[in-house]
Amino acid sequence: MASTETGPLSTSGGPHDLAGLEAGLDALETVEVRRTPFAQVLLHKVLPPLTAVVLVLAVWKLLVVAEVTDDYKLPDPSAVWHSLEDLWLRGTLLDIVWTSVSRGLLGFAAALVLGTPLGLLVARVKFVRAALGPVLSGLQSLPSVAWVPAAVIWLGITDAAMYAVILLGAVPSIANGLVSGIDQVPPLYLRAGRTMGATGLRGARHVLLPAALPGYIAGLKQGWAFSWRSLMAAELIASSPDLGLGLGQYLENARTDSDMPGVLLGIILILFVGIAIDLAVFSPLERRVLRTRGLAAANR
Repeated sequence: MASTETGPLSTSGGPHDLAGLEAGLDALETVEVRRTPFAQVLLHKVLPPLTAVVLVLAVWKLLVVAEVTDDYKLPDPSAVWHSLEDLWLRGTLLDIVWTSVSRGLLGFAAALVLGTPLGLLVARVKFVRAALGPVLSGLQSLPSVAWVPAAVIWLGITDAAMYAVILLGAVPSIANGLVSGIDQVPPLYLRAGRTMGATGLRGARHVLLPAALPGYIAGLKQGWAFSWRSLMAAELIASSPDLGLGLGQYLENARTDSDMPGVLLGIILILFVGIAIDLAVFSPLERRVLRTRGLAAANR
């Protein structure tokens, strides 16, 4: 009787072949973690934004030298730098920035506390989704500045009005982000959780939220952006000495005084704070979540 040839897929090696196969599959699924060299970080992370800033400053300077418009409309970059120096020497720069940042962070924290359970409720209860889903989407598309007059009438020119505008701008984004993340959770995860007794709040805590984390983090990033924009709109419109001097109020004061270097400085500071919070908090958190799921390179 002729012997049967098994070819390259032969299992004659027994346990050794199976062990090698398992090791190969494990190697494919393993995300390699290594520290990025400092020179590579400078080249790929630091140099591009610095180059962009230098190019913007160069174009700005060229437009000033070419006298494309009057000086009071487009001041020299050095004039904006002198305005920054003046705030620093007077000791008011950090106070102005912190007044707005503290409001923004506190308002965002409150929006997080309200938006997370609301998102869970909308995602898991069909009647609530049918009733509130379109409302949340509509609120998310509504410009936050539209809430400022109503908040001032309801609460006066107070910090409460500022926080109300932040909440109305950020809560829909956070809730919708969580709903989107939950909608993308494979049903198998939910069935496995129920099999192991993870139902109700336990299921939400141990199954839904961890599985929906990428979408939730995206909602948090958008929620912070809405919080910051809402706050700046409120500070620009609802000005009062009792509120303290924040970035929005500083920008409005510079406009009233026809101080174009101050106006540009206020815009730059608002932009810088928004980018800094995103780079320091949300981007690392997002990379970590994606990396733990094997969805992003470890040296990203």
